[in-house]
Amino acid sequence: MAVDRNVSDEPLLLPSGGQPRRASKLAKSLARGTLKLAMWTLFLAWITMFFVIPTEVGTDFYSDWEDATSGTLYGTQGSVLLLYSAPILLIAVLAVPYLLLSGGQEDDAIAEQKKSPGLRLRTFPVLVDGVFGVVSAAEFIGIAMFVAFVLWAVYWYTVVNFEMLPSYGDLTPLEKRVQMLQMSAYIFGLTALTCLAFLFLPVARGSILLRLVDIPFEHATRYHVWLGNLTMFLLTMHGLCYFIVWFIRGIVLESIIEWKSDGGANFAGVICYCFGFTMWVTTLPPVRKRFFELFFYTHQLYIIFVIFFALHVGDTYVSKAAGGIFLFMLDRFLRFWQSRRKVDVISATSFPCGSVSLVISKPKNLQYNALGFIFLQLRDISRLQWHPFSVSSSPLDGSHHLSVLIKSVGEWTGKLRNSVSDLLVSQTQLYGPNASIVASVEGPYGHESPYHLMYKKLILVAGGSGISPFLAILSDVLHRVRDDKPCLPRDILLIWAVKRSNEISLLSTIDMDSICPSFSDKVNVDIRVFVTRESEASLEEGKIEKVVSLNTRSRGGSMSVLVGTGNKIWSGAYVVISILGFLITLALLDACYLNPYSISKWWYRGILFVGCMFVSVIIFGGGVVYFWHRSENVTPAGEEDREESERIGYMLDQETTQYKLCENTSVSYGQRPDFKEILD
Repeated sequence: MAVDRNVSDEPLLLPSGGQPRRASKLAKSLARGTLKLAMWTLFLAWITMFFVIPTEVGTDFYSDWEDATSGTLYGTQGSVLLLYSAPILLIAVLAVPYLLLSGGQEDDAIAEQKKSPGLRLRTFPVLVDGVFGVVSAAEFIGIAMFVAFVLWAVYWYTVVNFEMLPSYGDLTPLEKRVQMLQMSAYIFGLTALTCLAFLFLPVARGSILLRLVDIPFEHATRYHVWLGNLTMFLLTMHGLCYFIVWFIRGIVLESIIEWKSDGGANFAGVICYCFGFTMWVTTLPPVRKRFFELFFYTHQLYIIFVIFFALHVGDTYVSKAAGGIFLFMLDRFLRFWQSRRKVDVISATSFPCGSVSLVISKPKNLQYNALGFIFLQLRDISRLQWHPFSVSSSPLDGSHHLSVLIKSVGEWTGKLRNSVSDLLVSQTQLYGPNASIVASVEGPYGHESPYHLMYKKLILVAGGSGISPFLAILSDVLHRVRDDKPCLPRDILLIWAVKRSNEISLLSTIDMDSICPSFSDKVNVDIRVFVTRESEASLEEGKIEKVVSLNTRSRGGSMSVLVGTGNKIWSGAYVVISILGFLITLALLDACYLNPYSISKWWYRGILFVGCMFVSVIIFGGGVVYFWHRSENVTPAGEEDREESERIGYMLDQETTQYKLCENTSVSYGQRPDFKEILD
């Protein structure tokens, strides 16, 4: 007898409240679908606009659009702002309710993946070996779109310029070529301006847009690199063409130092390009790899770059790139306030291989993903250097701490290991936890969704301290299996290559039997370690060297919750109120100063426009940050006691761990992993 499973699985009597809950879930799904459709429509219309504007139809539309909106409060800058920057800002605003409605959908996402696993454009590799590295299908589409846009824009702008050429009067053949070269310089500038509108979006670490598309900052930085190279190439062509024109006309010096009030201020553009070129040169791989600090510090010149860019082009053209710049300013302001907090390092563990594990205090309401990472600064070592480290703990390990694993490979990490060693000696001599380590932390950042939980089989490949995020994954999976939480992985293969056997001690940071007793009955975990520079075991079989832990005394506090990837309500309010504040500030400037006094100087209006963005972030965004900060200090009674209990328990666990290799761990000496053999 055939049975309709959809009918037979339904209870005859629905539990109390079941129908309202189902209706609520349906309403949420409908709202999310509507918001998603609206954001996609806006985005596609925004992209289409960039392709249409260079054409003859687009040029006419743009002129009519400016004429129609020139008499409004915001004037011409408002019409350009509405056309170029408003769509991306509106998408950021719509992303707030969308992410709020998506809260708690993690379990549904895992279940959905179980039902319908399929091809993902974002992860499916198209190019593996090339100048761009590994490129996914979605990234390839994006690259193709930008290349197509540049070619399309240059072509159509050139067509329009040829049609405009007769309007300059009777010109000799040489004058026509020079005039076309000058107009081509302008074309390159306009095209670079479009790229600049996207340039700052990928490097906003806690950006709500990155949360929306679930692309972590460390992945998005490559898009910034690609866009930066393209932008600087176009700006170089822009400046080079103008220089050639000036050289032919014999007006090089006077043109370079020219500072127009009714057009582009050339001298400001030259300064802007010099700073941009300096940043560009230091990003080249040979320079960046050998002189990373030079690359890092010169990149802070972006502030001067933006200021002189505004002085060069004026408020109307700044409006074209204002959306991305403003969202980056929001992120940078929030990062500044989070990084000011002094954070306790609860305990530090020194390993024989030179690595150090730090356990950092965090508030319970600061959530993170097992695939997350943080930026760490230790002021006793350097007040300027920030270093990124993957989180090596699962959010389920404890609600008041997270861990990072740091290998001593450079000057900064070497000083950290030496500091921990000195504190160990100090603690031994004083017979108590009198030592202290205080850090500053930014983050955590990372994926919005735990995609490591959405596959039945996981193959994790690591080298050296690169095992850090995989320890977090193992811990997260075991916790979820123990607690019967949604978790697809049931077969996990970890392939780990190390140089020396003393690095195996890093496995002691996770005690799988303690997390999930008899886990082997539920999850098949196979850890294969390959020691490449030792031909035989130098330690007693099945054991590894003992690590030494340092318990520290409290001197600072927990990590700040002021991070864009934190509380969705507060981070969303921060974005929305700041954007509204920017529009209000701009309206007040126009109504009270620019329009009444007929301020028309391009460079002056440009710097005032950037000033409005800065002021709105400080005043309106700062107000939200203040109340957000106050909210994290409101802790329920007894919370501190529970937090301290968790800390002590964790530290004791670190000290009493049995440093033995698990039965599911195999060690091979004097060889590298043969992936063909392993995967077959």
